[in-house]
Amino acid sequence: MQGTVDGFTYGLVTPVAAFLMAALGAALGLRCTTRSLHATRSCRVGWLALGSLSIGSGVWTMHFVAMTGFTVQETPISYDKPLTFAGLAVAVVMIGIGIFIVGYRGATRMALITGGTITGLGIASMHYLGMAGMRMAARFAYDTPLVVLSVLIAGCAATGALWAAVTLRGALSGLGASVLMAVAVTGMHYTGMAALDVHLHLPPTLPSDLSAVLPGDRPAEMIGPMLVGPGCFLLLAAVVLLFDPGAVTGEPGKAPRPRDHRDHPVPQARRRPRNDPHARDRRPRSTVREGAGRARYR
Repeated sequence: MQGTVDGFTYGLVTPVAAFLMAALGAALGLRCTTRSLHATRSCRVGWLALGSLSIGSGVWTMHFVAMTGFTVQETPISYDKPLTFAGLAVAVVMIGIGIFIVGYRGATRMALITGGTITGLGIASMHYLGMAGMRMAARFAYDTPLVVLSVLIAGCAATGALWAAVTLRGALSGLGASVLMAVAVTGMHYTGMAALDVHLHLPPTLPSDLSAVLPGDRPAEMIGPMLVGPGCFLLLAAVVLLFDPGAVTGEPGKAPRPRDHRDHPVPQARRRPRNDPHARDRRPRSTVREGAGRARYR
């Protein structure tokens, strides 16, 4: 028996909210990546790690915000917590590898292709691990071409976002890179959801609405508390980026501009007042002797 799948139970509310969460995580993460390029080597690790956590948390949060609008009419849905959090860990690690490659190798072609590909694979891996963590009385089947398309969307858009973050400057370019990354995440998610078919393991004699028959937690009841942690982290990362990077990471400030030689005051010991009666005694000894010799000669 094929289940009736609805990915937009609440209309456009969940897609728009999911896109905004992905854009927020991408904006924070890509801004950290950009700042790492101008930081010292010791501070660069901290900025890239913060960027990885920001993008990974944003992607994970986006996925489960979107999943609140996913329902199967014939069966309730619950989630396996260990597998769900494993998806978050995989996303952070793989996105971190891609960001560290670009952060240390710069905007070279090979670094962008490698880093963007790994970042896109991290986004896709998180999505399909999250789908594998769903628990319902059904079996999943995926359309292979659409799955491949979803991975390509994630990889290409992630590469473009990393390129824009490390090569372009200005607020508009940063906003564009964040939107591109959010498009990669949401486009991959809904393309992957379009590839899904649900085959129920239920006899056709049961009622169509089994929410009161089968065990399981409502998505909003379980996913809501799980989003508290990543949501708080994204808020913390936003607060961190409001401060001066040197004040947050302990990076030493810029060296003061050297003053011109005319700005240096003359040491007090070298000054010779004109009216000082002892000024003659402060002359070099050779001068005193020379003057004394001329006086005796005369």
